[in-house]
Amino acid sequence: MSYFVHESSYIDENVTIGEGTKIWHFSHVQKGAQIGEKCSLGQNVNISNNVKIGNGVKIQNNVSVYEGVELEDYVFCGPSMVFTNDLTPRSKYPKGSEGYKHTLVKYGASIGANATIVCGNTIGRWAMIASGAVVTKDVPDYALIAGVPAKQIGWVCECGAVLKNKLKCNDCRREYSLVDGKLKEETK
Repeated sequence: MSYFVHESSYIDENVTIGEGTKIWHFSHVQKGAQIGEKCSLGQNVNISNNVKIGNGVKIQNNVSVYEGVELEDYVFCGPSMVFTNDLTPRSKYPKGSEGYKHTLVKYGASIGANATIVCGNTIGRWAMIASGAVVTKDVPDYALIAGVPAKQIGWVCECGAVLKNKLKCNDCRREYSLVDGKLKEETK
């Protein structure tokens, strides 16, 4: 086996798990799920049916990734953050997977502890969602989002540092510019 699964975890049939991935205590990966290479799933993580997870993804303790959610490569999900997949759930009137809204978290995005991502939204590349935020709409690439409901409060560099007025990173020296309201990395 080219990946690690703790003996207390359950892996259903018809699951794909990439090389070097580690699945820790009391986790459950349900049928049809696809998990990429070199991922880390912390304690008490649930990956629902047919979920697709890219390479290098880190999912911290107590996170459920529900059907309809897709995580691209190098996404970070902080402890106890929440995904949803139904905008109007009713116990008496379940919709099933046909009623689930697709949520996409793009390459390199980070979601802080206890944040909630309301289904049907896209989190942009390298975006940073603050702990405790409630995301109710699409998030642009490189956006720094915080609050309830979440609002954009700035921009972040690919390395994670908050960008200041001149949109130049003090940590890694990447430079950015705003083009039609979107942050673009300058090429040298």
